[in-house]
Amino acid sequence: MWLFNTSRDKKLYHTGLFLLRVVVSCFMLTHGAKKYMMLFSTEPVTFTDPLGIGSDASLILAFVAEFICSILILIGFTTRLVVLPLIVNMFVVIFVVHASDGFEKQELPGLYLVIYVLLFITGSGKYSIDHLIYKKNRPRTYS
Repeated sequence: MWLFNTSRDKKLYHTGLFLLRVVVSCFMLTHGAKKYMMLFSTEPVTFTDPLGIGSDASLILAFVAEFICSILILIGFTTRLVVLPLIVNMFVVIFVVHASDGFEKQELPGLYLVIYVLLFITGSGKYSIDHLIYKKNRPRTYS
């Protein structure tokens, strides 16, 4: 963290990552909740099949990414790993599902994509379960 000189700067950095994680997870959970309702409904599945794997499989993959992975990002558990399905999901939404719909339909998933790439690069930050696990398992150096 060469950009941050003081402990106040580092605290703001980690607070910013925490807020980003919480907000983007809560927003994505609204989309995942819709998939949850579709998945556990008694109605027949009417979900798009953008990859040709079947509408049931597509719905399950979207549910796992948008619901399960969002919960894990919210608490900051295995963040770099669980953003990968969301990155793939957003690529599919932008470049397959809404490929011909224009920028208006691609804008929101594009913003999500950028945020998930950022979280992949930065990790979850200090205020997360990842940090607690890493801190506990980090080898101690004595000088």
